[in-house]
Amino acid sequence: MKRGGRNESGKKLVSGGGAAAVACLLLPLLVLAVLKSDFMPQQVVHIAETSIGEAGVEGAIWQPRQQLVAKSKAAHDPVVEAPPSSPASGDETPDKVVDANRDLKNGKGFLVTNVGMDGSLIKSDADVAAPRSKLSCNFSSYRTNMCAMQGDVRLHGKTATVYVVSASDDNRPDNGTITIRPYPRKWETPTMQLVREVTIRWRAPPGPGAPRCTVTYDVPAVVFSTGGYGVNIFHAITDIIMPLYNTAREYDGRVRLVATNYDRKWIAKYRHALSMLSIYPIIDFDADNEVRCFPSVHVGTESHKELGIDSALSGKGYTTMGFRGLLRSAYSLKREWVTPIKSGRPRLVMVLRRNSRALTNEAEVIAAATEVGFEVVAAGPEVVRDLGKFAGTVNSCDVLVGVHGAGLSNMVFLPRNGTVVQIVPWGEMKWPAWTSYGEPVAPMGLRYVEYETTAEETTLKDVYPRNHTVFTDPVSLHKQGFNMLWETFLNGQNVTLDIHRFTGVLQHIYRSVTITS
Repeated sequence: MKRGGRNESGKKLVSGGGAAAVACLLLPLLVLAVLKSDFMPQQVVHIAETSIGEAGVEGAIWQPRQQLVAKSKAAHDPVVEAPPSSPASGDETPDKVVDANRDLKNGKGFLVTNVGMDGSLIKSDADVAAPRSKLSCNFSSYRTNMCAMQGDVRLHGKTATVYVVSASDDNRPDNGTITIRPYPRKWETPTMQLVREVTIRWRAPPGPGAPRCTVTYDVPAVVFSTGGYGVNIFHAITDIIMPLYNTAREYDGRVRLVATNYDRKWIAKYRHALSMLSIYPIIDFDADNEVRCFPSVHVGTESHKELGIDSALSGKGYTTMGFRGLLRSAYSLKREWVTPIKSGRPRLVMVLRRNSRALTNEAEVIAAATEVGFEVVAAGPEVVRDLGKFAGTVNSCDVLVGVHGAGLSNMVFLPRNGTVVQIVPWGEMKWPAWTSYGEPVAPMGLRYVEYETTAEETTLKDVYPRNHTVFTDPVSLHKQGFNMLWETFLNGQNVTLDIHRFTGVLQHIYRSVTITS
């Protein structure tokens, strides 16, 4: 309703011969009261929710990104409706709602309601009244540091700064400043040095240190990093994608992902999974000079363990199986279950390494698996590189075989009841191998077989004499630190399998995935 309409209604209150004189007295007073109270009919810009799959159903089939965009087209158009009631506590921000009268009024008193296709509202340069914001941080986890903010939260990428603006000093950190490297491997100091540091500053009330918003969103944001060791698939899933799932899944795609150490190639490689967590393009935090304002922000992501989710820790009931359900939808994987084969050859994908822990007799190993009865898919680095295609290849197989290393992480694409065979290299590597790739298997609904190599199957025998510590006391080398372990047993050896011994393992697996008459 226009302000003129309010004045017209005021005239109808006066009648009789002295109407004109009374009107002259009342109208200026009424107009003054309107201006003093900033009274205008309140309007609300509301962007409807967009869901991915069935909300609250763990492991549900998720819709492809293009369906989401089409489905939510109308949701990006502003809808004017009555304002919601104020939160009872007075210190909360209504989710997905922006008070247009307070936030979007330009200098002439008109409402600016330019809603972007990225879930943002382009606002005027006027100052915004600061709500009572909240800031809480958790530094107790062994793996990661996290902070969550609500209220008036402003992100400036080029300075890597997050401003939490509040009308009061309530809940303010003691020093007003917190720094976080948003990557969940905080016990590895060299790794964390590769991650850009984000500074969180508390500002109450807004002042020179709190820059004005240039873009405002009605959806939350999650700040993470594509730095660290995200270059291989194990770290990509363990350190980035799975923690993002823990942190961002609850928003059903309506969340902005903000990346430090922004790596365009990495994001392109894992775009299928990322598009299931957010329907919006990822923001390059490092190059961004906008001041982006959000109703809530997470800096850092929730991580529990290597290649897995602990549902007891998540607090939301998320599981590794649920994460696998997301990947099945993201990569359009057709097979859900491995069922025993009565006729034909079960498929076995062999992930092959080249620079370290490679199979020096891979041709013989492939021939042995074929002779046992498998249809073998040899997957070298050139095959694995196209993740979208390779995910489908793994999903078509019943068994995945590989020497301990990142390639085994492709087990996430196997159908349920599939079998993972980990070849453990020499050097008392059983515990590291189990922690990284053995323990995660059962929660994924898969079966696990371990083949531990002997001193006769390692190329280390061609480098060191048999009375060397490498053979007599490998654990003592472990105790000298990760660098020694890495250089000696991970980066320093290849594997020559005992074909007769390994064939016995393959025969056992073959019987478990076939029906014999």
